[in-house]
Amino acid sequence: MINRLLVANRGEIARRVFATCRAMGVETVAVYSDADADAPFVVEADLAVRLPGSSPAETYLRAELILDAARRSGADAVHPGYGFLAENAEFAAAVTNAGLTWVGPPAAVIAAMGDKLAAKALLAEAGVPMLPSWTDPDEVTDFPVLVKASAGGGGRGMRIVRDADELAEAVASASREAAAAFGDGTVFIERYVERGRHVEVQILGDSHGTVAALGVRECSIQRRHQKIIEEAPGVLPGELRPALNEAAVSAGRAVDYVGAGTVEFLLAPTGEFFFLEMNTRLQVEHPVTELTVPVGLDLVRWQLLVAEGVPLLEHLHEPGARGYAIEVRLCAEDPAQGWLPATGVLSRFAIPGVDREFGGLQRAGLRLDSGVETGSEVSVHYDSMLAKLIAWAPTRGEAARALAGALTRAELHGVATNRDLLVRVLRSPEFAAAEIDTGFLDRHPEVFAPLLPADQLPLTALAAALAGAAQRRTTAPVLGGLPSGWRNVPAVAQVSRFTGPNGDEIEVRYRLDRTGGLADWSAALPGDPAASEAKPPAVALVEATPERVVLDVDGLRRAYRVHRVGSAVFVDGPDGAASLAELPRLPLPTAAVAAGSLLAPLPGMVTRVHVQVGQWVAAGDPLLTLEAMKLEHPVLAPIDGIVAELPVPTGGQVQTGAVLAVVDEKDPR
Repeated sequence: MINRLLVANRGEIARRVFATCRAMGVETVAVYSDADADAPFVVEADLAVRLPGSSPAETYLRAELILDAARRSGADAVHPGYGFLAENAEFAAAVTNAGLTWVGPPAAVIAAMGDKLAAKALLAEAGVPMLPSWTDPDEVTDFPVLVKASAGGGGRGMRIVRDADELAEAVASASREAAAAFGDGTVFIERYVERGRHVEVQILGDSHGTVAALGVRECSIQRRHQKIIEEAPGVLPGELRPALNEAAVSAGRAVDYVGAGTVEFLLAPTGEFFFLEMNTRLQVEHPVTELTVPVGLDLVRWQLLVAEGVPLLEHLHEPGARGYAIEVRLCAEDPAQGWLPATGVLSRFAIPGVDREFGGLQRAGLRLDSGVETGSEVSVHYDSMLAKLIAWAPTRGEAARALAGALTRAELHGVATNRDLLVRVLRSPEFAAAEIDTGFLDRHPEVFAPLLPADQLPLTALAAALAGAAQRRTTAPVLGGLPSGWRNVPAVAQVSRFTGPNGDEIEVRYRLDRTGGLADWSAALPGDPAASEAKPPAVALVEATPERVVLDVDGLRRAYRVHRVGSAVFVDGPDGAASLAELPRLPLPTAAVAAGSLLAPLPGMVTRVHVQVGQWVAAGDPLLTLEAMKLEHPVLAPIDGIVAELPVPTGGQVQTGAVLAVVDEKDPR
């Protein structure tokens, strides 16, 4: 039996495994980098071993350090989680050779399925349907195609190519990204199916020859080929479900699969389906399967039991489905800015209505699997996913509504997230009708808009200003009937200025009467005469404290929650949330940045420089490539002009705000 388990991973998945271990009475060991020293998963482990350094290459990707940590801590088993070394056959073999129990499929199975090309050939012999693929770009004649990393997954090293002229660069770029993410730059090319759906089957195998299919998941809502919304049992024609289950079981039996795994398929609009890959590990989206299996399945528990040699129960063979579950991946990124990853400190992370964490639900409700909490730092070193929120309900519509409502009410402060996009997708008519495929986000740009309507931003800023005034009054115990701030004459308007979510300034003017009520107010963008002349709605102040402001707007009462951290003001209102920055009344002079400067949006490394100083570029042309949070981010020319400066060479490390390039706006004629 497993007595002490080391999890060779971090964040949310480490906490998920630890939760099951506590329920089973298994002791836990965490390994952590310097960047993760105070992370929740480290605090929750029974024992923890430091891995010196911060980057994955220094820490979580070093098998010898993990094995040494297992030896030092007295662990007798290793769970790889997902990502990092989870699908590394050499690591699995090293764990077994060290006399430890490996919680996962045998190293030979990982190796066979880890090479995507070899896996396709092997499973094709077992009768699993395949898409045509190529390894030589010169052999490709029909487009569109998809360039894919042979050694990886998660959307990394993947590019859609629609024209032969783009193929060579796509192959080179995908290879670089795959090498950085997986240590193997091998890529191959596969036919791309337009309007395809991404579906997958959860399988579970034991060491006694049994392979069970535990249901189909729908994972078609993706960004950059990475899933962001998953659901089970998936909306599929009745005849497809048994066919998919049969193909998945055939794939598992072909390799004598042991443990939890996932067989992924591409479903064409014609109803045909094709093998994509087999993931020889637990998937991020496993909770939606756990919540829709009647037996209340805990997949981590069964991973441990199978590793101990326990045979699968007969009732796992065809469990059927119980209700509906939908999961969203809440990530630190800005969808409207090209999915730019975000870093910083989560000054508040609160999701109301959560019934369970890292476990099943006995009734309709919300489950949270999170790697962070209030005060956690989001580092540039790791993946952008913060947490998974899962809703279970008797029907798909109820689950989507509950999930969207919980996300809307969540307080997510300090770091940009994809929350608004997730809510808009869940509430869209197309999602409700299950009209989804992997190109959903490309066809629906409307879901990238913030939840907070632009015409509600003035009221949000007014709430922030009134909360600030209330906070300042708490430090002034005398003359409580007078307004706070520089002006203490009620007849003169108070002025607060903020930087809004899109970077524009917004100025709020308000005047309180002698009873503390709101006499009048206005809000406008400086330099916008039309906005200044617009008549604001009638507003009565019902309540104003440093953390809560209630306004009566044209007879409709609206409550705003306000959270201030230094000059940052986070306002959560009935229409959506906004992150504001209060500007100082007397700003200090700052160093000027040259016009046309492109600043690093987050820390990273310049992997390629595409232009030279003195070269003419058009707006949108690529200038350089910045690698951060495991992905490549192109830096594009903002205007037509001449490249005046390129201060960072290839291989150079930069911090947020560093000048990457300067483009002078000049006419080449």
